[in-house]
Amino acid sequence: MAVEMLAYIDRNTPIHRLTGVTKLLCFILWSSAAMLTYDTRILVFLFLIGIWIFIVSKIELKEVSFVLIFILIFLILNNIAIYGFSPQEGVKIYGTSHVLFEIAGRYNVTLEQIFYQFNISLKYFTVTPVALLFIVTTHPSEFAASLNKIGVSYRISYAVALAFRYIPDVQRDFRNIALSQQARGLDMSKKEKLPKRVKNAASIIIPLILSSLDKIETISNAMELRGFGKNKKRTWYSSRPFQTSDYIALSCFMIMLVATLIITFHDGNRFYNPFQ
Repeated sequence: MAVEMLAYIDRNTPIHRLTGVTKLLCFILWSSAAMLTYDTRILVFLFLIGIWIFIVSKIELKEVSFVLIFILIFLILNNIAIYGFSPQEGVKIYGTSHVLFEIAGRYNVTLEQIFYQFNISLKYFTVTPVALLFIVTTHPSEFAASLNKIGVSYRISYAVALAFRYIPDVQRDFRNIALSQQARGLDMSKKEKLPKRVKNAASIIIPLILSSLDKIETISNAMELRGFGKNKKRTWYSSRPFQTSDYIALSCFMIMLVATLIITFHDGNRFYNPFQ
């Protein structure tokens, strides 16, 4: 059976047992720490901690491989764009220029630029494991309750949760429609040439859109019949009270953020400079 992308994966691990509110707040603290610093030492430390958390969660790499590949492609494009628009950004930041080789005009390869873009890439690798864990270890209903608990309107919270819940449904519909089309003689295997496969795959889009619209109408009618949105507040079946592990996790992530800010800004500069 195909692995569903960004769907909730149930495991019996310490990460799964944390409440949705804890995981959301920890993710915000973690992302803040990774985004605010350019200290390579801190980013490497956070990256290693993120890998350890990923291992503890018992989420297999193949279960999130598609998203990881997509993020890797985006990272490569981002690095190309950074160098294309600002090939001397590293030189400006670190104040020195160690040229490895010239290309043309202002385009040359410097150690400073490589180090700067390495830090950019390290930020992606630091945030990505925790972001994926937050999504695949938090049930959509509990995610909605978490958003509402930190002050987000329950209407918006429920809409976000529905979007996450609907991702696996769209994937299942896509596979079912694809199998139906193949049963009618539409070949989308590797035996067919790529342009033909793309054209055949495009024939799935219209039935998929129509099926999605039909489900949206069904859900909207069901919510309207149950009076969704009538009251200013609502209770949540999936909301869980804080446990000792939640307080420990929040404390650790808060300490990590504070330590990151102190180490990063102690000299008034967010960039760790090994060239001086």
